[in-house]
Amino acid sequence: MLPEHGRSSAELLDELRQLRAADLPTQGGRTTAYVYDSGRPEVRAAAQAAYLEMLEVNGLDPTAFPSIVRLEREVVAAVASRLGGDDATPGIFTSGGTESIILAVKAARDSRPDVAEPEIVVPTTVHAAFHKAGHYLGVRVKQVPVSPSSFRADAAATADAITENTVLVVASAPSYAHGVIDPVTEIAAVALERGIACHVDACVGGWLLPWLADAGADVSPFDLSVPGVTSLSVDLHKFGYAPKGASVLLFRDSELRLAAYFACAEWPGYTVINSTIQSSKGAGPLAGAWATLQALGTSGYRQLGASALAATRQVVRGIADIPGLKVLGSPDATLVAFTVDDDPGLDLFTIADEARARGFFLQPQLSYAGMPASLHLTLTGVSAEGVDALLATLTIAVEAARAIGPAPTAGLAEMIGGLDFAALDDATFASLLPAVGVSFAEGTPRMAAVNGVLDGLPPAAREALLTRFLSALYSPAL
Repeated sequence: MLPEHGRSSAELLDELRQLRAADLPTQGGRTTAYVYDSGRPEVRAAAQAAYLEMLEVNGLDPTAFPSIVRLEREVVAAVASRLGGDDATPGIFTSGGTESIILAVKAARDSRPDVAEPEIVVPTTVHAAFHKAGHYLGVRVKQVPVSPSSFRADAAATADAITENTVLVVASAPSYAHGVIDPVTEIAAVALERGIACHVDACVGGWLLPWLADAGADVSPFDLSVPGVTSLSVDLHKFGYAPKGASVLLFRDSELRLAAYFACAEWPGYTVINSTIQSSKGAGPLAGAWATLQALGTSGYRQLGASALAATRQVVRGIADIPGLKVLGSPDATLVAFTVDDDPGLDLFTIADEARARGFFLQPQLSYAGMPASLHLTLTGVSAEGVDALLATLTIAVEAARAIGPAPTAGLAEMIGGLDFAALDDATFASLLPAVGVSFAEGTPRMAAVNGVLDGLPPAAREALLTRFLSALYSPAL
């Protein structure tokens, strides 16, 4: 409720701290998704100060605020210099990977006005943001299978899927779900031969892989140095360790970048010209990203990359030593997915609940297109300090999950799959949640049964259920 009289900043900050008490921790490496911690308080302080300095600057009009032009040029050039480009490489600073991906798809679509029904060809492991881009932009998303063992995209299958309507092919470096790099060189060669744009989604790994290579990791070519790659997205709020809201979209040439822009003079107000989906936008994330890059420098990122790589190798070895678990694929980056290895008495999602109850958040990933359900770990610059604790907790969580047994989901998937979520209101939907053991009255709910039910549903039913859940979550019903 809006108060009658203004409240003091001290009171407001105190309330925010109380609200955050139930949040996952954002520092220390115990939340293995969503957050990226450099473990360097001086770098965080520099980014925070820079963010606040530019808090009121509006990125809508770069002629009114030339500081944003200078900062964006420097950030784009710094990123391009490590990813196959140079100071002249065209790029756009965006609010995140999803915006970068939507703009890359828009650029590919708009650069081919001759194609009436555009489509993009993507591996089944591609990030959901490409499906979002297709939905928003009216572009068909055509999926092709990946290797069932390595989870890497298939260049031959990509070539076979291309038609006269294809405006873009996509590869991941790495894929988020399994941390493996697709065969970018082969896929880009197919695109080049067919005269089609090729985007590399390096949102999660683009600002990590160069430093892993410096640390001795075998990193296959993936960036603008690869012939045929026409655009590349890389998030700085991931392994760039910048504040949230920071991504860079690089292009091979300025004409393709031009196709990502939007302009409108069809109204009586100011002429709109946007490089991003947003119009008005704070310059804080841009300044925070710039400050983080400058504060860490090459040596800082090299050290953080080496630390994350060492942590990942230790985690992969440690999971292999835990009876009942196995790592999926062979991770090229510091992202690891593992699953249950032929043990019917061991429930994967119960392991996640037990680990969370002991202070570690492991991100559940549902089965899809023949790929098994898994738990995801993102290892960052601080993870090496907590690997022993993580593996010890995981071992205990597995033992606890085996003792508890599989979550009771018999019949629930069939019952829920038969519901018409569009016909339910938020309150009715919320009343059904206790049937799968979800109660927000007792703090963080156990999610094993929910994830088990979701895993038994087809993707369309999962989507309908989860959007209704989101609506209920933001209503008074929960």
